[in-house]
Parts: sequence; structure tokens; C-alpha cells
Amino acid sequence: MKILIAEDDIDFGNILSQYVSINGYEVSLARDGREAWEKYNGSKPDICVLDVMMPEMDGFTLAEKIRQKDKDLPFIFLTARTLKEDIVKGLKMGADDYITKPFDPEVLILRLNNILKRVYSSVNDEYTISTTTLRFNTLELDSCGKEEKLTLKEAQLLRYLMVNKGKILRRDDILKEVWGEDDYFLGRSMDVFISRLRKYLAPDHGIDLRTIRGTGFILEETKSV
Repeated sequence: MKILIAEDDIDFGNILSQYVSINGYEVSLARDGREAWEKYNGSKPDICVLDVMMPEMDGFTLAEKIRQKDKDLPFIFLTARTLKEDIVKGLKMGADDYITKPFDPEVLILRLNNILKRVYSSVNDEYTISTTTLRFNTLELDSCGKEEKLTLKEAQLLRYLMVNKGKILRRDDILKEVWGEDDYFLGRSMDVFISRLRKYLAPDHGIDLRTIRGTGFILEETKSV
């Protein structure tokens, strides 16, 4: 999922961007309203997080411009202003949430997850192999009756493996597809995610997530003993 964050506080914007990225989202960070408008048109995000008080163009004006192009795109307002009038104005504009500063970045992640699940859950997005089912929209994995709640990045990686089940997938192709780029440090991160997925899939003896040395990975159905 792509997220546009518009925040003119450089330090706070960096913290938010890094935290949201760690939780599996693809982030585009803008420092003012005009830059955010340009990035919106260039990246077509799935949700926007907009600071109200920004130079060049405030968050309300930016949201109105975005609404003219996409009436269904969800967005959240961030602000240090707690005036009732501002909150009411934001919600009347159709904001899906309104978060006042200061706040814990984890709160933003929870709000994002809830909004995206509500907005995009109408699409049937289930993937099954053997007796294991991934419900991508809710980030839920059911493996032989054992349920796990995945992070977005875990779900994205597993979905890619399941869609391509039975195929040997190259490491660099996985990195480009799931992480957006291929480099050494992301490769180490991917190995950690693969280990987590193996643990989650362990209850289902009908599948195997194998490492193909020097190449990549394969998720395949096996004959259970």
C-alpha cells in the first residue's frame, strides 16, 4: 500500500516516514502542501496523511484538491490544533480520521490499518495453498486452524510466494516486487521475513517454503506424511 505523508516538521516527518515504512507501507514524504500535491499526482497513493498547518498549501486546501480528482481516496489529518472548529471542518470534508499532536506513531499505524481494511476489504483477496489461507485485506493467516496476524510486509511477501507457488523465485525479483528495490541490506531483511513465514506455515505439513541455494525460494505443495 502506498501512503503519502505531508508534514512540514522535518524531524517529525522523518520519524513518521521511517516508522510507517518499517511496518510495511511504501511512503512518499512531502515537506509542504505544494510538494505533496505534486507527489500525489505522481504516485497515486492508497491513503494520505496530511498535516493541517503547512507552508505553500495547507492540509485542508490540499485535501479539497485531492477530493476533486478522487472522491473515494481515504485521508487522515494531523494537527497540533485542537480547536473544535478545525476538527469539525476536517471531518465534514470527509476525512477518515483526525489525529492531534503529540501522538505515538503506533497510533497512526493502527488507524491506517483500520481505515485501509475498511476501505479495501470489499475486494475478495484470499489466497490458498494446501490447508493454508491468507486473507490479505485483513492481514490474517490461517494455517491448519492456527491463526496469525501478519504485518503488511509479511502478507505482501507471502502473497507473492502464493501467487507464484511451485515456481522458483529469484531473490532480486522478490526484493524488487515486494520491497521496490534490490540491495544487500534489504536482502538480509528478506531472510528474516522468510524465517518468520516458515514459522507461521509450520502447522501445515502439506507445503514447504524451500531455499534454492544461490537462486532464491520456492513455495510448493508437498505430500504430507
